[in-house]
Parts: sequence; structure tokens; C-alpha cells
Amino acid sequence: MKIVVLDGYTENPGDLSWGELEKLGELKVYDRVSYEESPVISEKIGDADIVITNKTPVSKESIDRCPNLKAIALLATGYNVVDYNYAREKGIPVMNVPTYGTQIVGQYAVGLLLEICSHYWAHSEKVHDGEWERNADWCFWDYPMIELYGKTAGVIGLGRIGQQTARILGAMGMKVLANDKFESDAGKAVAEYTDRETLFRESDVIFLHCPLFPDTEGLINKDTIAKMKDGVILINNSRGQLIVEQDLADALNSGKVYAAGLDVVSTEPIREDNPLLKAKNCVITPHISWAAKAARQRIMDTTVENVRSFLNGNPTNVVNKL
Repeated sequence: MKIVVLDGYTENPGDLSWGELEKLGELKVYDRVSYEESPVISEKIGDADIVITNKTPVSKESIDRCPNLKAIALLATGYNVVDYNYAREKGIPVMNVPTYGTQIVGQYAVGLLLEICSHYWAHSEKVHDGEWERNADWCFWDYPMIELYGKTAGVIGLGRIGQQTARILGAMGMKVLANDKFESDAGKAVAEYTDRETLFRESDVIFLHCPLFPDTEGLINKDTIAKMKDGVILINNSRGQLIVEQDLADALNSGKVYAAGLDVVSTEPIREDNPLLKAKNCVITPHISWAAKAARQRIMDTTVENVRSFLNGNPTNVVNKL
């Protein structure tokens, strides 16, 4: 059984082990292949039985060029990089890692908000530069400080990660509204479900924790921003394509949106012409919400189990079941 990992470096830059996968077959690991559709992807897959990918796309064309392909495993929760519908037609299960990042991604989302509200790093730099030492008073601040207690947070997408974020926000004394296609008792325990119109209108902070589907692409745009409070804060560490970036940049520059904390953008790595790079009050980090070693180890462990379950004839975490 031949197994190929198309872009293994971000999952394992050297601090984890591929050893358990090596026990399951003849393993070939590429650090990176291509993050855009390319014939080189099918060349690297070759005659492999199982392909493992994170952000390298596996398209209909790649599947057709690799007739020996029997299963696709993702080193991630999101699976939009795979043509999973076509894979279903070909009888190829696509398996993801659904729960590895619940705690760390929720933590990171709230961390982005706290940075916006308190500017920890900027003030630390000023202290190291000697400004506190030279200051006439016992304290100083160069940015407005925002207290979150009593404010309203809106969470779009109340799955596992959204619920974790909501728990943290609730613990800080915030009212939490949520919008999701599917309401659950677990969700009701941490947030109040409402429609998007109400969430946009009443939220002081909006978190995006929804997957990227045709009906969520461009969810944040000039029309939906217009429905929000003046001075709203937006947090997104889900998918960059949920936002029309020029519209958000315009809203940041006008002050309609006070600040944005983003760990994702529409094209990654970010391009130099991305309008958010020059927008006011925009914190951008390089898609690292998921990257704590503990979380990456969970990805590795679950991927091993996904591959093992397929080899045993009972694949788990299949996102394209018939």
C-alpha cells in the first residue's frame, strides 16, 4: 500500500514523527508541492493508493490522472481543497480531522480580540524602548483600551470551535448571540441563537467560525457591514474567502469597522496587493490558529487512525459518504 503526503511541512516541520504512518504502508512525504491546481500534483501522487493533503488541491483532473487512488485523507478539518463530490462518484472516501483544533482555535480567536482591545505587544515594545522609564507618570497608554464585560458578541457558525469561543466569551461576562443552520442543545447552553440580521445589528464583536461553502463565500461584504453597529470589531480565523476584502478594508479605513483580527485571507500566502495590508486597525497573522504542537499531534494521530480505518475496511470521519 503506497501512501503519499503532498504538503507535510506545516503539519510536521520536524517536531513530530511520521512513524505511525510508515507502519501502514510505503510512505513518501513531500514538504510542499503546489497550492494551486497543477499537473505536478498528479505526478507526485503517481500510483499511490492513499493521498494525504492539507492545502494542496486534489481536483477532478488529479483524481482522473491517478487511477490507483483509493482514499484521500486531510491533515485538516476543512475539505474544500478536494473535489469531494467527484471523489464520491469514483468511490473514493475523503476523510478529515474534525476535532483537533477546538480548544486552540477558540483560544486564538479570543486572543485576537484581546490584542485589539488592549494592544499588549505594542505597549510591551514601548516599555522595552524606554518610554515607561522616561514617563512622568506611573503608567501610560497610547491606544484606547476596551472593556468587553457586558458587550455583545455574535458567533456565526456554532459548531465545536464556535461553542468553545462562546464559552470563553461568556466567562468574560459577554452576552453571546449565535447563528447556525443547525441548532443544538450544546449550542443553546453557551449562546442565544438568532437570525443573522439580528446578530449583525446587535453585536459589538462578530466572530466567523463557519465553513466555506457557496452560501458563506463573501458573507462579510459592504451590504452586511452596513447592517452592523458603527465601530464593530470583526474576528476571522476560519476561512479568508468568507470576507470580501476590499469591502472590509474600506470599512476599516472609514471607521465603520473599528478593527479586524484575521488569521486567514483569501489567497495564502498573502499577496502584496491585498487591501487589508494597508487598512487601518487590522491585525493579520499567518494562518497559525491551528499550529500549536499539541493540536498538530492530534491531527497526526487522527490521520493515522483514518488511514488505518480505511485499510481495515471501515473508514472513519468520511465527509463524502454516499
